[in-house]
Amino acid sequence: MTEADAPGTPPMATPLAPASTDFADGEWHRLHPATPLFRGGIAFIAIIGVLIVNLRDRFFELFFDGNDVDLPPSGGDLESDAIDFIVREELVLVALLAALGVLLLLIAGFYFSWRLHTFRITDEVVEVRSGILFRTNRKARLDRIQGINIGRPFVPRLFGAAKLEISVAGNDASVPLAYLRGRDADALRRDILLLASGAQRAGADPAAAPAGIGGMLDERVSELLAPELDVDLVEPTSIVRMNPGRLIGSTVLSDTTLVLLAMLIGLGVTIAISGEFFLLFAMLPGLIGIGGFLIARITRSLRYSIAATPDGVRVGFGLLSTTNETLPPGRIHSVKVSQPLLWRPAGWWQIAVNRASRSSQNGAAGQQQTTILPVGNLDDVRAVLRLLLPEVAVDDALPTLEFGLRGHGDDGGFTVSPRRARVLRWFSQPRNGFALTDAAVLLRTGAIWRSLTIVPLSRTQSVAVRQGPLLRALRLGEVHVHTVAGPITPTLGALDRADAMRLFDTVAAVSLVAARTDTSHRWRQR
Repeated sequence: MTEADAPGTPPMATPLAPASTDFADGEWHRLHPATPLFRGGIAFIAIIGVLIVNLRDRFFELFFDGNDVDLPPSGGDLESDAIDFIVREELVLVALLAALGVLLLLIAGFYFSWRLHTFRITDEVVEVRSGILFRTNRKARLDRIQGINIGRPFVPRLFGAAKLEISVAGNDASVPLAYLRGRDADALRRDILLLASGAQRAGADPAAAPAGIGGMLDERVSELLAPELDVDLVEPTSIVRMNPGRLIGSTVLSDTTLVLLAMLIGLGVTIAISGEFFLLFAMLPGLIGIGGFLIARITRSLRYSIAATPDGVRVGFGLLSTTNETLPPGRIHSVKVSQPLLWRPAGWWQIAVNRASRSSQNGAAGQQQTTILPVGNLDDVRAVLRLLLPEVAVDDALPTLEFGLRGHGDDGGFTVSPRRARVLRWFSQPRNGFALTDAAVLLRTGAIWRSLTIVPLSRTQSVAVRQGPLLRALRLGEVHVHTVAGPITPTLGALDRADAMRLFDTVAAVSLVAARTDTSHRWRQR
């Protein structure tokens, strides 16, 4: 990853300044006019094209050589052929009228679905109404917004359109606006974040429309070549970027790649012994699935960048289809920095987060919402922690955080499990421990697969201590620091009973004070 561009670096494409919009005026507005095309019209046109290509010869025979066509007799092998049946029964005109009627109905459906899909943004909520027969009304409170994501799938991106998705607290509670003009989506995100921050929004200035076809083409090219992060919004020294070689190397050394190699070796040995090549076809779907997942992970993380903006952390990634998301301050509930065993020689780490908004998407798409840093070295980890948790990753706390990543024992102010906990923590007993800073609780685990979980005290919802029969016999305890649900579970077991109770009492007391003094939800009023 790199910081500011060095002198002499070729200039990048100049990003387009966000156009001003009036979408946040409290009135109802409609989406991009080409939305039906992006949401299903392209697939419909493709199906029509395939049908025309496949039936081309029949159409030529029907309209140009109809007198010479020898139709199969009724009851023959081709009796079920729809085209032959229509011609034989002289239903050509009826079939064409029916096809035209279906086409008109689909076009009308696309039109009314766009016409009746409206949205408005007020000083308190984002509201969306949609549906033709079954109407839907969704509202998202501005003070519950957890992030705003702008996705640019490849085909809509060619036409200058983008999908804006407003993530709010809850399971699949996001409010999508698909699609808007790309520049309007950027400006609308800025306006929504400004309203959510507690600041007053200024009036919008009308944006100049591109002049003619040449101006439209120039605008499309500028949008395609522009960087994901607007250099006018972020300081160059705050931008962290992905090293493509490191991304590919980390994917090769991932657990999923090891599973794929094990399957290939086992498959090869089995075929060599049995001589049955049909096993290759039986395993092919699984091999393709795993290989596709690995390729998707690489392509989704290309052009990765993360930076601080006035309205939170901006994360961008993607090659052909791009996505960038803004996480407002105070929306990160816990952070986990982890290091798989195979990454240790290279010194690579990964950072994941828990957020109040959750998606039901699985696989690489869902992982992108929680994996903030796919792979990076220790310098990248420091930079990203400063961006995500600026009140935690202060200069005085950095030594403690680094002891949490690579240290063991009680160095750096950590309290670790007693020696009798080796019964439960064979290798990790010297690392298994916790530390408290002024703004967070740190939970350190793992000797083979290292991890450090950071929970801001202001985001702690509750804390619990547990002791089963085995822990009670060993005079040990287990502490759970509760935050929102997600891939991170802040739990630390095999602690001395007295240390577990001390951590429980301290976190319960200081988290109340931190929650009362937290003002991150109104970041522009601080």
